[in-house]
Amino acid sequence: MGAKKKYKKQVLKSLKKLADSEYGLVETMTNLMLLKEMKKHDIEFKEGDTFTFDDNIFDYSEDKNIRQLASLRKKMLKTMNKLVEKNNFKDKQIEFLA
Repeated sequence: MGAKKKYKKQVLKSLKKLADSEYGLVETMTNLMLLKEMKKHDIEFKEGDTFTFDDNIFDYSEDKNIRQLASLRKKMLKTMNKLVEKNNFKDKQIEFLA
């Protein structure tokens, strides 16, 4: 395998790790919101309940920690997009980002 292929493979591995980290950030921000803000506003969920929200809900959080994590996440997503654009990956290679 040539150096160029190995390099591209490493960039792809980095993207996968960033994607995992991004997922973890969303999960953490959601949990923080559930623990603090939703409790503060007497919003309760029962087992099996689901809810949907827009991504920007974190940007307007009363909690500074959540807003900082949201800012970090946006920077990560921007970096990930730049890596994808500059490395000309095939769609199949980056399916995990969908």
